[in-house]
Amino acid sequence: MNLRTPGPIPLADDILEAMSWPMINHRGPEYAELLDRVTDRLKEVFDTRGSMYVITGSGTAAMEAAVVNTLSPGDRVVNLSIGAFGDRFGEIAGIFGADVTTLSFTPGEAVDPDRLRQTLTQDPSIKAVLVTHNETSTGVVNDLEAIAGVAKGEFDKLLLVDGISSVASLPLRTDAWGCDVVASASQKGWMAPPGLAFLSLSERARRAHAEARMPRFYLDVAQYESYLRRGQPPYTPAISVMFALDVALGKLLDEGMESVYRRHAEIGRMTRAGIRSLGLPLFPEESVASDTVTAVAVPEGVDGARLVSLLRAERGVVLAGGQAELAGKIFRIGHMGHCAEDEIQDVLDALEQTLPQVGFARPL
Repeated sequence: MNLRTPGPIPLADDILEAMSWPMINHRGPEYAELLDRVTDRLKEVFDTRGSMYVITGSGTAAMEAAVVNTLSPGDRVVNLSIGAFGDRFGEIAGIFGADVTTLSFTPGEAVDPDRLRQTLTQDPSIKAVLVTHNETSTGVVNDLEAIAGVAKGEFDKLLLVDGISSVASLPLRTDAWGCDVVASASQKGWMAPPGLAFLSLSERARRAHAEARMPRFYLDVAQYESYLRRGQPPYTPAISVMFALDVALGKLLDEGMESVYRRHAEIGRMTRAGIRSLGLPLFPEESVASDTVTAVAVPEGVDGARLVSLLRAERGVVLAGGQAELAGKIFRIGHMGHCAEDEIQDVLDALEQTLPQVGFARPL
């Protein structure tokens, strides 16, 4: 089976093998050594000297942690949304009592920093900006450096970033760009199984945490910080996933992060070129297309759900359909983490063989 969803992703044999290692005491010296090593390696990949925490949970847990550890009910925030996960970030903040203004952009487009600038100019009381760096629901990557330049460089706002599908795959300079909180999760470019969430906090975010009044217990970073000093997690961790992550982090850093970014850029270009060669339209413009997931517009007259189903049943290729309002309108090809050119070529070959079955004729 060629699993090409935008997470979870296929795992290398050595990472799978690590999950079978014997259990260890998460309050003992072996786990302390593991946690210390993993935390330091995570900081290297995040490109930060700030605080770093490992949470047993999903990427959504990391997004919630970003919100509840830095904000209070009634705080005014701007949520920049270009898709389903951007919407989720704002929804989380709203549920916990933040006063959320959402700037929504047309699916397939990226955030316009000028609209953010205009909003922040009109309302100086805004405390924080929320943004998803890489939106897998639409295959679009935001220019996070430009967004940070406005939010931080021009207005000095707290910047909370959903980097779930970007960190470890796309350049994200946490400290250099002034990202106060960055959330990520193990099942994306980290080349590990689902089950762990990661959160980086700047010194500014640490100060915000001291004043934040949103309710929190399991996700309170004060607990993670206190236990980290003892070489322990505050709660029972996903030990097998930690073993796998440790191996995966070693592989990433041995390769070098700049090489990792180039590899993702090359596979992204190959995927998009292959899609165009089949006569299929990309959903976003090339200039904002993600290098971790390619979103393809379903041509008129083609049943997108049937196409995805046939690819799985007859070709062993597992793609993702569209979400929410894009259901049936796009399909998505994941190519983050452990992904080789022959795996993408397999997807393209399967598409070429299957498209005629759903009524698609390549334009002449």
